[in-house]
Amino acid sequence: MSDDVVHWNVTDGVATITINRPEARNALSTAVLREIRASVTAAELDEHVDVMILTGADPAFSAGVDLKEAGVGGRARGADDPVEHSRGPFPHHAKPLIGAVNGVAVTGGLELALQCDFLIASERARFADTHSRVGVQPGWGLTVLLPQAIGIRRARQMSATGNYLDADQALSWGLVNEVVAHDELLPRCREIAADMRSNDQENVRQLFATYDLVGAGTMEQGWATEKDRALAWPGNAWDPAEIEARRQAVVDRGRAQQD
Repeated sequence: MSDDVVHWNVTDGVATITINRPEARNALSTAVLREIRASVTAAELDEHVDVMILTGADPAFSAGVDLKEAGVGGRARGADDPVEHSRGPFPHHAKPLIGAVNGVAVTGGLELALQCDFLIASERARFADTHSRVGVQPGWGLTVLLPQAIGIRRARQMSATGNYLDADQALSWGLVNEVVAHDELLPRCREIAADMRSNDQENVRQLFATYDLVGAGTMEQGWATEKDRALAWPGNAWDPAEIEARRQAVVDRGRAQQD
């Protein structure tokens, strides 16, 4: 695993995975996605690890897929990208994964957060689905996982407007479990992880697997439908200049909404 784009360390049975591209607001490049997968796999295989925490280097959790990189080839990253897994950016894992959202989680970054087992947010966290502003279709389960978290009507509102939710609104909508002071984010996540570790770990993993199985029917259909529609979307092929213009418009609009 690289010490550049993703950091990985283990303390007291908890693996902390940190996306480390702060200059790019932790945009999800091919290298980042590969290192996240490698980190989750390493934690899953490490007998000394019971819980994982995923976060970003300040000031962002992740601004989403790296559209600058996607624009080099004139194609936005789609659901068929070889670095992507059929069920999103994470490999299969049985150990709990806590999302520690320290800043913006936008579009692909929001999807990354949604694939964590639950989310703890800093007071600085902000969430948005800007797929429609950029002009791409989701391929990492947004249409399955976002309604599951906040309900279909609120999910549609987020996707259709591209507007940001601040941490308090995300809490009231059920997107995150808790909101804490920024400096307390990782300590709080580690406290929760310690509580989780105090239980029978095989039992915890069995419970999480049962949660997955209970909702597997409709969710499996949803994942397949989303993937098919993303692959068929003609907007996946773009001029690189158009990608950059849309990316910059999303950034400018997010800053304006924060002011």
